[in-house]
Amino acid sequence: MSHAEPARQHYTLTFAVLALGGAAFALLQSLVAPALPTIQHDLHTSATSATWVLTAYLLSAAVFTPIIGRLGDMHGKERMLVGVLGVLAAGTLIAALAHSIGLMILGRAVQGAGGAVFPLAFGIIRDEFPRERVATGIALVSAILGVGGGLGIVLAGPIVEHLSYHWLFWMPLVVVVAAAGLTHFFVPESPIKTPGQVNWAGAGLLSAWLVCLLLGISEGPSWGWGSLRIVALLVATAVFAVLWVRNEQRAAEPLVDMRMMRRRAVWTVNATAILLGAGMFSSFVLIPQFVQLPVSSGFGFGASVTGAGLFLVPSTIGMLLVSPLAGRLSSTVGSRVPLLVGALASTAAFALLATAHEHRSEVYVASGLMGIGIGFAFSAMANLMVEAVRPDETGVATGMNTVMRTIGGSVGAQVGASVLTASVVHGLPTERGFTLAFAIAAAALFVSFVSALAVPRPARAGNSLAHAAAA
Repeated sequence: MSHAEPARQHYTLTFAVLALGGAAFALLQSLVAPALPTIQHDLHTSATSATWVLTAYLLSAAVFTPIIGRLGDMHGKERMLVGVLGVLAAGTLIAALAHSIGLMILGRAVQGAGGAVFPLAFGIIRDEFPRERVATGIALVSAILGVGGGLGIVLAGPIVEHLSYHWLFWMPLVVVVAAAGLTHFFVPESPIKTPGQVNWAGAGLLSAWLVCLLLGISEGPSWGWGSLRIVALLVATAVFAVLWVRNEQRAAEPLVDMRMMRRRAVWTVNATAILLGAGMFSSFVLIPQFVQLPVSSGFGFGASVTGAGLFLVPSTIGMLLVSPLAGRLSSTVGSRVPLLVGALASTAAFALLATAHEHRSEVYVASGLMGIGIGFAFSAMANLMVEAVRPDETGVATGMNTVMRTIGGSVGAQVGASVLTASVVHGLPTERGFTLAFAIAAAALFVSFVSALAVPRPARAGNSLAHAAAA
């Protein structure tokens, strides 16, 4: 134990480095969304091809996150984190230099592997931080995913308007390279490792059903939900998922232990993650679209891309303010309480948007409520997952939780987009379409609250972390 103490004296520096890497990935996740029309125009491509700039990133992140999380548990989380940041830097460089849509999509697919930054960071915090600081550290790193996503949408407008879309990648590239170097020199290697090997057959089947599912969800609106291709993808998803579960159950060293996934403390948090992910991504998609509609529509505010991003500033501030509080609550009353509070606040945000959106102030209030909800809920989910599993399972467990959130986000964004598309009159979505989309998101988030109620109550706050520290 004495060997670990010197590293723990510098846990604040470790946290700062981990936060830097997480912020870079989160920014890259959302930064391109408002710039897609510009990228489409400059690269002379179609709208369908341009959406692959987002889809490739999500697919890659979903596939690689649990696999790299498992490799981190086996070979050392610091070593894998440096490698992941290196891959993220390479993908960002490809995207920054891209002058064709094919190269841009390739760069984004390589970038997606950076999604493993978060489960690796959670594992390092659990292994290296003083026990009383673990919950707050995990809460703050979790919040960075939401904060970075919101900031990406806020910053995209000014960058594209005053520079070019290439700078959406050059700026984060500097941060990623710095984070990789600082991680190598200042983040200690975790003492907890799990000897073993990767179940590559399980990894392949996991990748297959995730790719089929997310591809089907992403292309549903353009291909048609009843089209043969979409139906085939969804059927393939079910088949590959069943084969994956059977493979993992029979494997001597499974990639994802199904017994772990069946624990009530794990599956209830994952179910909640899917629904909360749908809410967060819905806010990033629906609010900017709503406020950018022309005033002549009768309900839009005619905001520019930059102006639309400002409507998400209260959300970003809300996340920053409540995340430390969520960490303290996790240490005192358990992580279930902030999860419930976060789910309710998020539900209230979309309920407000569905019933009152005539004035800018109402949208700002809803945005702030959403930020508070995401800050509480995301922080709590990460802590609940870390508390529910053994130290050697942290990487793959938190990686799968991140995947669930990604799946929920993809579903939420596409359901919202489909509702708006179905309501289009004279080339613009109707107010009724937005109201319905907001209401559906509110309903999904209320179900997330019900799901969170099923999360087991802690026998005593911090019990699991005390056990982990003893281990």
